[in-house]
Amino acid sequence: MGPWGGRQSMSEIRYRHLLEHNQRLQEDLTRYRIRISEASAGLIRYCKITGDPLVPSVWGPVQKTEDPYALQASRGFNCCSIQ
Repeated sequence: MGPWGGRQSMSEIRYRHLLEHNQRLQEDLTRYRIRISEASAGLIRYCKITGDPLVPSVWGPVQKTEDPYALQASRGFNCCSIQ
């Protein structure tokens, strides 16, 4: 505590903020990182092998049973139900 009882001086408050900021920076240094080139290569590889039903011009038409975005028929009706 500061010399005025329970109040902290501005320099003590700044010092505490600097310590907290330093702690966050140290945590940042320990975070796992990869190079942008590696991340980009992984993203390109994923996009090349993973089909996207929303881009049929690239991947071809998708059967309705395989399309996660197609409306699924329920109880013989081809419409949606409001609950």
